[in-house]
Amino acid sequence: WKRPSDTELRKMGLSRRQIAVTRHDGTEPAFQNEYWDNHKAGIYLDAISGEPLYCSLDKFDSGTGWPSFTRALPGVVLTMNTDYHLGFARTEMRSPIADSHLGHIFPDGPEDRGGMRHCANSASLRFVAAEDMDAEGFSELRELLFQDIQPSDVRNGEL
Repeated sequence: WKRPSDTELRKMGLSRRQIAVTRHDGTEPAFQNEYWDNHKAGIYLDAISGEPLYCSLDKFDSGTGWPSFTRALPGVVLTMNTDYHLGFARTEMRSPIADSHLGHIFPDGPEDRGGMRHCANSASLRFVAAEDMDAEGFSELRELLFQDIQPSDVRNGEL
């Protein structure tokens, strides 16, 4: 897999904010991003590579204004780096294939779910609703995560 340039990312349809976050370690404003308040069932992909990273079943309201998850999908091994951009140590998380900056991990998540908070930038993610996962090529993952949700083609009577 070849890492696309910023110009190639623009041609792929990524916004300036998405490029600033994923490629230049930016952060989008709290409460002013696409997924902080998304409560739909589905998965979150890397905005650049399309690799599955998170599931809505692991999402929780952290009150921070960014999408927060208790963990990445099983089998997803995020790259972790120590980040001192704010003058103190934080654990940065990056996607395994595209090396996209996703956000940071903090040890203040729900204790009954492991105690970790993966605080992600919406700009680094693309959401696929559970009912659309088959059409997007994630039928096996949908069957594992959301057995009770039918694909949109079945729901619309197209199969």
